[in-house]
Amino acid sequence: MEVTQNSDNNDRKFALPVDSEHKATVFRLFSVATPHMRAFHLSWVSFFACFVSTFAAPPLLPIIRDNLNLTATDIGNAGIAAVSGAVFARVAMGTACDLFGPRLASSSLILLTAPAVFLSAIANSPAAFLMVRFFTGFSLATFVSTQFWMSSMFSPGVVGTANGLSGGWGNLGGGATQLIMPLVYSLIHTQIGSTKFTAWRIAFFIPAIFQTLSAFAIFFLGQDMPDGNYVRLENSGEKHKDSFSQVFYHAITNYRGWILALTYGYCFGVELTIDNIIAQYFYDRFNVNLHTAGIIAASFGLANLFSRPGGGILSDVVAKRFGMRGRLWTLWVVQMLGGLLCLLLGKVGSLSASIAVMLVFSVFVQAACGLTFGVVPFVSRRSLGVISGMTGGGGNVGAVLTQVIFFRGSRYSTEEGMMLMGVMMMCCTLPILFIYFPQWGGLFCGPKKGSTEQDYYLSEWSKAEKEQGFHKMSLKFADNSRTERGKKGSSAPIPSNYETSPTFV
Repeated sequence: MEVTQNSDNNDRKFALPVDSEHKATVFRLFSVATPHMRAFHLSWVSFFACFVSTFAAPPLLPIIRDNLNLTATDIGNAGIAAVSGAVFARVAMGTACDLFGPRLASSSLILLTAPAVFLSAIANSPAAFLMVRFFTGFSLATFVSTQFWMSSMFSPGVVGTANGLSGGWGNLGGGATQLIMPLVYSLIHTQIGSTKFTAWRIAFFIPAIFQTLSAFAIFFLGQDMPDGNYVRLENSGEKHKDSFSQVFYHAITNYRGWILALTYGYCFGVELTIDNIIAQYFYDRFNVNLHTAGIIAASFGLANLFSRPGGGILSDVVAKRFGMRGRLWTLWVVQMLGGLLCLLLGKVGSLSASIAVMLVFSVFVQAACGLTFGVVPFVSRRSLGVISGMTGGGGNVGAVLTQVIFFRGSRYSTEEGMMLMGVMMMCCTLPILFIYFPQWGGLFCGPKKGSTEQDYYLSEWSKAEKEQGFHKMSLKFADNSRTERGKKGSSAPIPSNYETSPTFV
């Protein structure tokens, strides 16, 4: 089915059905249709590459530890450095996406951080090892551009699915690298004959090259919006070139963004922490060999193949019936159960039980991540990038705090740290109770009488900006987001005192 655009772009057609913003209203996984599905595949592959690079070191830590004489504190600091670098980078990436577009923002960051991956091969001290992990970790900010890109390409009814799949399959890199790096190391060490202290260094060239190629693919093959790249749209007047101050202001004054940043800190932040510690945990506690520890650890990350996407899909499914309130309830329940399972993981003492609990835990904690980004696209239309960056940055803050408090040095054993991390996860899930959208409601309260989607999203624009027509994209989004009322609210009347945009079928 082809869908023609509005009168400003009569010559444009899409392979997928679209709404009035020209966002795809269906998600076809095995399609590479331009621009929607091509953007999806470029985004998850590039994010996957960055995850592989960032977590290439943990599966080889027993070898690197001996080569560089790393102490437990050195290893903990390096793990913290790998995720702390992306804290502010994610907020910056969100702002860059709002102002310059996801294509340029993403490809630039991936290319700028690739040298740090190459330089990992020549690290010769604990300090050098920490620095390369720190700068490599900046690449994880591409998660924000991935979620922004999907939210710009897919309509409210399928945006949770698109965000869940792109983020989840990108996060697969955290599990895949647990298999890839030991395998590459083994081939170099045994087949080529390099010494073990040389083999781990050569192995880092594989993720470095992969990351570099993904940056060029995004730049030359990607497209910012369904209608084109930011530069062309702004030059033609089809898109308003927004100001940093307004975009940033409307993000930081929206309390929903801060709550989601906190809760995401203890689902994705927990996932990052597990990626850093799980291989060494099984290696040290249960005396398994390096290859076996890598396979066990990989199974945690590889659950992202279906768990995080499952969270996004579940968010869209419940929204069709229960609207935004269904999305919030599902997020709260799933993340709470994830916290309980994390606590249990620290308590079980046998290898088989630990693996079983870890696998179930991985499904819940990663599904919570997908569910979170089923809500994020609706917090703000004007400041979507910054809100995404705040939420994504919260994930890294959670990972840093958790590793500093529970897994740095010898104050707590790893199993004690896991139990305490589970408690923190449950506590930081409680604030979801306070998220309330006037037009849709919250966990325990229904919508405010008379409040509409237009009221909410157009409040981000001043009267002068509306007079110049800068608000039109937000108006279209408000029209399309009426699906968040759920089945009961779908028959509510559309306010007649607002300009409405045409729909396309």
